[in-house]
Amino acid sequence: MSGIFAMLLGRVAGSYTIIEQFLASGTWTAPTGVTAVDYLVVAGGGGGGAVIGGGGGAGGFRTGTGLSITSGTDYTITVGAGGAAATTRGTIATSGGNSVFSTITSAGGGGGASFSNTSALTAASGGSGGGGSSGLSPAGPGVGGTGNTPSTSPSQGNNGGYGSYSGGSSASSGGGGGASATGGIAPNVNSPGAGGNGTASTLSGSSATYAGGGGGGNHSAGGQPGGTGGTGGGGAGGDAHLRLCGLQRRAHHDGQRARAGPRDRRLHRV
Repeated sequence: MSGIFAMLLGRVAGSYTIIEQFLASGTWTAPTGVTAVDYLVVAGGGGGGAVIGGGGGAGGFRTGTGLSITSGTDYTITVGAGGAAATTRGTIATSGGNSVFSTITSAGGGGGASFSNTSALTAASGGSGGGGSSGLSPAGPGVGGTGNTPSTSPSQGNNGGYGSYSGGSSASSGGGGGASATGGIAPNVNSPGAGGNGTASTLSGSSATYAGGGGGGNHSAGGQPGGTGGTGGGGAGGDAHLRLCGLQRRAHHDGQRARAGPRDRRLHRV
């Protein structure tokens, strides 16, 4: 599952509002009489780092009203896929794919950094940045990726948190950034960063939260869990003693909406 979606809302003359929702890439033809739309475009989330890795950054979150379109024109909808998790230490997970509608592009979330015992790793930048890795001294902790990359106004996301380091048997990583908050830092070992929270939207007709960052991984003798995922679909981090590190953390997974299929059209009276 890509774990992301894009939604379009067109206002039609008369008594109905048409909501078009895409969970996969496709083509949308602007209906007769529609010259502007309200939109929500969310990109694919970054994958989580391996071996006590940082959480994946949320895909860019962009929403607005009154975007001009041309009636009868076919518009290509690109829905970005979630990034693949890293599988080996010393690597950066794959970033998510961009989502695009007309002139609006939301950038994929940055991949989280994996554990390294030789050098500090900086997570990937993106819509929201991935979480920085843990590392053994003297490698030091990794730095979270930069969010809102490329820059948009309003901002499409936030930075990832940085990891911790230890010369012993414990280490923790930072959380991926979310649409409304930076990823949590790992201030010390056994304290993995939480994923940054997402942002709520009512464009679908009811309030729902999207674009939460993934939680950072943890390694501890006591088996403490990884960081919590941000609201809006961020996956929780794993603990190395539970053999969960390196699982992909999709930053926008919404199972209920995913079951709706690649396109869902609804009419609402206004």
